[in-house]
Parts: sequence; structure tokens; C-alpha cells
Amino acid sequence: MALLAERGYDDVRAFASARSAGRRIGDVVVQEATPEALSGGDLDLCFFSVGTGVSRELVPHAIAGGAVCVDKSSAYRLADGVPLVVPEVNGERALEHDGILANPNCCTIPLTCVLKPLHEAAGLARVRVATYQAVSGAGAQRMEQLRATPAGEQDLSVDWSFDGEEFDEEEKLRAETRKILELPELPVSATCMRVPVMVGHAEAVWIETQEPLGAARARELLAAAPSVRLEEFPTPGAAAGGDEVLVGRIRDDRATENGLALFLACDNLRKGAALNAIQIAELVLERRPVAA
Repeated sequence: MALLAERGYDDVRAFASARSAGRRIGDVVVQEATPEALSGGDLDLCFFSVGTGVSRELVPHAIAGGAVCVDKSSAYRLADGVPLVVPEVNGERALEHDGILANPNCCTIPLTCVLKPLHEAAGLARVRVATYQAVSGAGAQRMEQLRATPAGEQDLSVDWSFDGEEFDEEEKLRAETRKILELPELPVSATCMRVPVMVGHAEAVWIETQEPLGAARARELLAAAPSVRLEEFPTPGAAAGGDEVLVGRIRDDRATENGLALFLACDNLRKGAALNAIQIAELVLERRPVAA
């Protein structure tokens, strides 16, 4: 709500479960998100930030009422015909929707912002990534648990489903990266962990390109990329509260030919989530892609 107000949107309604209905957020009274309320025909654009099951239940009702829906859950991200959008990367896809647009995973968004200019310059051969994800990505309850944990007892953790080989977060990162970059066969290997940090995801990334590129040229490309800022040592703390993807430690990877290594950090609650969804909506409202 605060981010919408910050960007000048004032005709905003808030919906939630019956448990939260009636509460006030500033001047807005929260309404219950019933199928009848969402399909009433008086909503133009809806942001859904709920669980996968609830999105699958309620989004169709909002669409039936004439609204365009930007969904943050994983419900529609990999569905055929549903655009999965990072405005700086594939913003033109936001204009091809049938009522639903999906907001990507909070690690996929900054990763693709960095990969896109490198791919355009030299082609991507493969990508390996290790994520260090803040606990805010797991919700308010997990943040409260971290606050209550003494510093000496805080540790790495995981909270994703495991199939015996991969966490579903790792599979999502690969599949979403392929869809956004429109590289369905791109080899992507991910290792994901939670770290005892409140806000700010970080990623160590190893990239192999099809053509020689080099660290110096990569720095030039990333310095000119939208929503990317070069930092010598990107950290979650430096990224927190900001709208840019911080990128640094850019160097040639000596372990492979045409290899690069870099480190990035991003506020997972802003560009990693809410801001990206609002930027998607703005593309729909303006009927034009974001300029690179």
C-alpha cells in the first residue's frame, strides 16, 4: 500500500481474508476478498499477494469482473500463455496477456536483470547460481523467529519442499529464468539457502557465454543496464530499501573458457517483489514497454 501511494496511486482498495476484514490501513478499510466482491466489475487492476491455492481460486473471479491481475504467487508463473515479466528484461510480454500476468520469484528477478545484457552481447551457454536469501522471503513469522533468536544461535536454514535431489526453489529459479529469457534449454544449476538476514537476497553467479566477453566488457554492459548499479562489494544491507540490483565482484572465471563470476544483491521486498509487480502493472496501463 505504501509503495502504491509513493508512486502516486490513490484510488486503492484493500482485500484480505475474513479474519482481517474491517481493519484499517491508513484511510483504507480492508474488505473481505470474496468471489462476489472481486467479480463485481468495479476493479480495473488487482495485485494478488497470497498463497498459490488462494490465487488459483480468486484470480479467475477478478478476471471475470473485467480486472487485469498481477499475481505474485507461483500459481501461474509457468502456465502456458501467462506472461512472466521482469519489465527491464521482457517488458513487451506484459502487453500479451489474457487477464493474468505473473510476478517472478524474488531471486529470478535480479538474476535475469543481470543476465539479459550479457546474453544479448555474447549469448549464454550455462549459468550456475548460489542464493543467500533473507528470512523476509519466508514471511513475517519467520522474521519474528529471527528477532527472537540470539545472535550466536542463528544459522543457515531451508524452508522449501525437497524431492530428494532439489528444493522446489531451485527448480523454480531454473524454470523461470528460462521462460523470462526465452531460452528453454539453457542449463541452469542453483543451490538455495536462507541466511539470518532480515531483508536483502544475495546471489553468487557463475556464467559461461557462447562468445568471449571478459570482465571489463561485462562491467560496461552492466553499468548501462536498467535497474542495475555497480558496487565493488554488493551486500544485502546496501541493497535494503533500494530499487536497484547491486552487482559487483565481476571477474573472469578461471575455471572455464568464456566464464564470468559475479555477486549481486537486491531488496527482495521491493524490486524482488512489490516494485516489480507495480512496474508490470504500469506497462499494462501505459501500453508500452520499459525503455532499456
